[in-house]
Amino acid sequence: MTGDAGTDRDPRERDPHEQDPCERDSRKRLRTDLTPIVDAVVDADAAAFVAVGDRFDDDLRYLTRFSGPDRAYATVIRPGRGASPARAILLAPGLFADQAEREFVDAARRGPDNEAARRDSVDEGLGPDAFHDGVVRELRRDGVGDPAGVRAAAAVDEGRDGNGSNGDDPGGSETDPTLLVPASIPHDAAVYLERAGYELASTTVVDEIRAVKTRAEIDRIRRVQRAATAGMARAETVLSRSVPVGDGPTDAESTDDDPNGPHPSGSADGELRWNDDPLTTERLRRSINATLASHGVRDAGNTVIGAGPSAADLHYVGTDPICAGETVLIDLSPRGPDGYYGDLTRTFVVDGDGGWSRRAYVAVEAARKAALVEIEPGVTAATVHEEAAAELGAYGFDPAADEGKSGFTHGTGHGVGVSLHESPSLSSDAELRPGHVVTVEPGVYDPATGGVRLEDLVVVTEDGYEILAEYPFGTTPSTRE
Repeated sequence: MTGDAGTDRDPRERDPHEQDPCERDSRKRLRTDLTPIVDAVVDADAAAFVAVGDRFDDDLRYLTRFSGPDRAYATVIRPGRGASPARAILLAPGLFADQAEREFVDAARRGPDNEAARRDSVDEGLGPDAFHDGVVRELRRDGVGDPAGVRAAAAVDEGRDGNGSNGDDPGGSETDPTLLVPASIPHDAAVYLERAGYELASTTVVDEIRAVKTRAEIDRIRRVQRAATAGMARAETVLSRSVPVGDGPTDAESTDDDPNGPHPSGSADGELRWNDDPLTTERLRRSINATLASHGVRDAGNTVIGAGPSAADLHYVGTDPICAGETVLIDLSPRGPDGYYGDLTRTFVVDGDGGWSRRAYVAVEAARKAALVEIEPGVTAATVHEEAAAELGAYGFDPAADEGKSGFTHGTGHGVGVSLHESPSLSSDAELRPGHVVTVEPGVYDPATGGVRLEDLVVVTEDGYEILAEYPFGTTPSTRE
């Protein structure tokens, strides 16, 4: 089991897991095994699985590895019949055909050199052994103006009536009018499929297979998380080089007489200055995002910074001055070029005097360690949350506070992948399995004072867990660049 050893590693040091950018690693290509989808279709006695969406649909991107256009497109996955193999058909706009060929067809082929193996996707002589999971990939250019749902229905019909490459049953499968679809299928696509004579049955199979990551997926997430540590190092460095002006409030002092409330917005007293200008949450966010961009990832609108009372707001994106003595909560969730997220949170206090922030930090650190101890295969995910909550309760914080109240107001963690929040939730009854990638992020909050949260990203291993990218702990910011 990988525990807290190494958490003091300087983030400037190279992670031993980090790939040399000049090194080609075809062994870790991103490919999705579609056989669980085919099995689900067979088990449900359905005609096919259909997904419709655009480039923002995480299920569709996961299934096809195609980062497609803004307009709707579809994929149809049909089971094999007789001598015909299972087939996945991507119905993509013609303008994106070359890209779809590379990302959907070529990337799914066996062998280290996709380009050398590239062929015309409509070559019917291509057998299933050419693809890593035995499911033939086929690209079809979508007609201009054809709704994706209509095209998808036609592709399913073809596999049932014997007119297509997957339909060697002359009579079709007239007793099989059901299609499996994700619950998120667009309404218009569902209408077109139903008009074509199909009944739709929602399935969770995509959610289930997305939850268990392959080595290639874990590698992508690790790289993004390493970029997040660089962003956090930037944040910490900026805070460490910032100078308070005047005597700012601390959480050990009363601010009842301050007409501006506990957060002195608009006042220079206690506010931090960096490079001679006021340091605000927005200014710090921009500096972090520039670092993330230099490491090849996007902030994806998920760089959350709260200072003082706004640190108790779980998704705060406003502009506040950052003051000495206040908690500064920084939550980074960048997204890499392959669509995978990282997630890292730390909390700092510049010139802190102890008080609430110190007590909260100690409690959250203890809750984090208690949660990590529980992570191993076979454990019910909710057990991790229960242990973290119990530890916070032992320190005197409400372990089940409502949002907007003082205490622990959220779950201990969630899955991370091509979506920032996916299965498994650490508040669910799911059983942890090797390959699950989850956050561990206990926190406590006081709307009048601030918030403390510590978050790491871990992968469940055969005998425990591994933290995907270490970052140091401590309330006092240090220079790390």
